[in-house]
Amino acid sequence: MSEGTDRIEALRQQLRYHGYRYHVLDEPEISDYDYDQLLRDLVALEEANPLLITPDSPTQRVGGPLGDLFAPVRHLRPLFSLDNVEAEAELDGWEARMERIIGRPPGGFSCELKIDGLAVVLTYEQGRFTRAATRGDGTTGEDITTNLRTLKSIPLRLFGDPPRLLEVRGEVYMPYPAFEELNRKQGEAGARLFSNPRNAAAGSVRQKDASVTSGRDLGIWVYQVGLIEGGPPLKHHSEQMAYLSSLGLRVNAASAHVADLEAVKKYIAGVESDRHQHEYQTDGVVIKVDDLAEQQELGYTSHAPRWAVAFKFPPEEQVTMLRDIQINIGRTGAATPFAVLEPVQVGGATVTYATLHNEDELQRKDVRVGDKVIVRRAGDVIPEVVGPVVSVRSGAEQPWSMPAECPFCGHPIVRPPGEKVARCTGGFECPSRVREWLFHFASRGAMDIEGMGYKTIDLFLREGLIKDPADLFLLQPDQLFGFEGWGEISVRNLLNGIDAGRDRPLARLLVALGIRHVGGIAARQLARRFGSLPRLMAATAEEIASVGGLGQVIANSVRAWSIDPDNIALVEKLQVAGVSVADEQGELDSLSDTLAGITIVVTGTLVGMTREEAEAAVVARGGKAAGSVSRKTSALVAGENPGASKVQKAEEAGVLVIDEPRFQRLLTDGQSALE
Repeated sequence: MSEGTDRIEALRQQLRYHGYRYHVLDEPEISDYDYDQLLRDLVALEEANPLLITPDSPTQRVGGPLGDLFAPVRHLRPLFSLDNVEAEAELDGWEARMERIIGRPPGGFSCELKIDGLAVVLTYEQGRFTRAATRGDGTTGEDITTNLRTLKSIPLRLFGDPPRLLEVRGEVYMPYPAFEELNRKQGEAGARLFSNPRNAAAGSVRQKDASVTSGRDLGIWVYQVGLIEGGPPLKHHSEQMAYLSSLGLRVNAASAHVADLEAVKKYIAGVESDRHQHEYQTDGVVIKVDDLAEQQELGYTSHAPRWAVAFKFPPEEQVTMLRDIQINIGRTGAATPFAVLEPVQVGGATVTYATLHNEDELQRKDVRVGDKVIVRRAGDVIPEVVGPVVSVRSGAEQPWSMPAECPFCGHPIVRPPGEKVARCTGGFECPSRVREWLFHFASRGAMDIEGMGYKTIDLFLREGLIKDPADLFLLQPDQLFGFEGWGEISVRNLLNGIDAGRDRPLARLLVALGIRHVGGIAARQLARRFGSLPRLMAATAEEIASVGGLGQVIANSVRAWSIDPDNIALVEKLQVAGVSVADEQGELDSLSDTLAGITIVVTGTLVGMTREEAEAAVVARGGKAAGSVSRKTSALVAGENPGASKVQKAEEAGVLVIDEPRFQRLLTDGQSALE
């Protein structure tokens, strides 16, 4: 495997992980800025190596993965991501590309504040609010209608003469005063604090109890029409926004229509200088070609409109004192250094702690305790220490090195050869590692045990009620009564949530167990191939590596986990506690390998499923889903608005092009549908 291939796969794994943290858990670990840099690096590498592009690459996605808290909702029109630019020269390049396509500069632009919140889609029928959904993957989102009905800034009935059908896109946000008040209450209750207003807004909207959403001061700005049926003829985006405003929808007054790109640049400069004057978080400016006919002429790339772009503000930096360097032990035992800072205002928020990433990065930057350091809130999300201000050093600053022992359990901290991360060797005996592991085990993306947050986990650990995940399923009601705030209802709700977790699919259990390198996709492949946890644990590394091309790294990790005595004991204990460690055999056999040896490429928009769902359906039947057409391609599935280049390449290569109904027959009947 080449160095370029290794780097591409490493970037994909990073982006998938951080995309899951951001979109599903609402708990990002890196900034938007750093995520964008990773994505840019991946795009550049894939453009240089087009044969390495795969359909599951983050560059082929227009949104984030869905959680499973709410029912899925298919949008009336797909949503696309926006390409990002960070300099005026990139804006010039964007305009030049458009001029090459339409033969002239665009006739004007709409400029809008880029609100850092949760993207949502609102639907009105005959003027009545009927549905709200998250953005999701751009085609399918989560139904949050009940929660958004509680927002006073969303009209339940439109004014005037509304269209027969209207779909609009907007951004739900939390104002700074509301964010500060919410965190104050969270702190008093001993609950987890939100890191920024965006996470607070997302967490408030994605609640099972709509009264929680109602009790938080959320707002919305509507910024785009998705679909209008039965409305007046409108020729410009700015006209559409004025029309939405007349209907009673909330359109940001800071938006502006400007004549040319020089005016766009002036708008950006003004907004950036005043960005903290608003009561809500902004991280850039969205620029759109105003003329709708020009938008249609410019069209889309595979993931973004050519007629719109997001200008991202540069990260903000401040200088403060580094008081101390401490470490956190995560669920895998990873020892991660972080900075304890003299509190400082950065990007509109008070920063006391900042990431130092890992020991190598800390040493590379030569950061020392007592340094004056530059702190950046990249993208207004996760603070990081950029580096020391060496010129003001007094000589009293102290270099730092990773401690030899874990501060939580006293076991050695070791760094395996060839790895960047040092790890605690305490295993289940390390309270910090167990705490983080239990939280991950119970999280929505894993076993989804409602009510099992940090506060509850800390209580149970402190009282000695649990030591590992299996202990959760052995809890009895009489153990919980008597704790402050724990009455009959709260105990029953928690135990019901735990009981529901006994029957999660095997793939969810594999994710929950926290096996290194095994994410959602790998877990689903392993679950389908082996069907039960005992069969997986008995498999050889070679058998595991052969599953869907998972490879040797994942195989070795799974095998090492499987032979660890602690893990063997844990699985036995889970079984005793009544946790399902196998999927139904009928479910495993139902699809069989009807598409074994078949390679499918999907292009365009399908009516019955998303592109990812289509590709997953092919893989589930033993076939292969590819991102580009070659002579090895068995068929090209062409949905609405298919990529012209893919269709042309398929025709030139003699590859069969099929429509969606025939694709559905292929999934049902197998390879005979291609004959």
